[in-house]
Amino acid sequence: MKRLRALALMVLGAIVLSGCTLVAPNASPVRIAVSKVPYGLLNQTIPGTNNARVRFITQPVYLVDATAHLVASSRIVPSPPALATVIGQLLLGPTAIETSLGYTSALPPNMVLISATVQNEIGYFNFATPLSRLSKAQQLHAVGQLVLTAYAVGAARGIVIKVAGVTQSLLLPSGAHGTLVTEKNFQSLLN
Repeated sequence: MKRLRALALMVLGAIVLSGCTLVAPNASPVRIAVSKVPYGLLNQTIPGTNNARVRFITQPVYLVDATAHLVASSRIVPSPPALATVIGQLLLGPTAIETSLGYTSALPPNMVLISATVQNEIGYFNFATPLSRLSKAQQLHAVGQLVLTAYAVGAARGIVIKVAGVTQSLLLPSGAHGTLVTEKNFQSLLN
C-alpha cells in the first residue's frame, strides 16, 4: 500500500511539474536591442576572423521528375561553388516541396561521397559503393544527375567515378559503357 501511495504521489508530482516551464511564454515576439546582441553576431563579417565573409549563390542540381526526365533544381551553396559541396547537396535528395511535385533522386539515400574534385575540367568522384548495384534505369539517371550537376560546377569535359580508388565503367543512354562520361552523353535524358 505504501508503495502504491508513493508511486501515485510521484506520478501526481510529475504531472504537476510537467505543466511548469523555466521560460515564461510571450504572446508576441520581443525585440532585442542591437547593442544587447553579443559576440558581434550582427556584424557583416564572421566574428573572430580577419574580416572574412561568406557569400552564397544558387547552383543547379539535377533531379528526376515525374516523367523520368532530368530537371534542374536550385540549391544555395557558398561561393565559389566546390564540386564536393554541390554534390553533397544533390545527395541530400529532393526537398519536401520537390517531392510533392513528383521529383525523386536515382542516387541511393545512403550513398557516401568520399571526395569530389575538378581537375582540368574533369570531375573526379570517389564513392564508397558502386552505382552498378542499381537497376539500369536508376544507373542512367544517377550518372546523369552527377554529370549534369558537375557540368554546372565546371566539369565541362565530363566526369570519372571511382569506388575505393578503382575507376568504374558507367552505363550510357546509348547502351555503351565508358569511364569518362560527358553531359552530351546525357542530353537525351533532359526534359
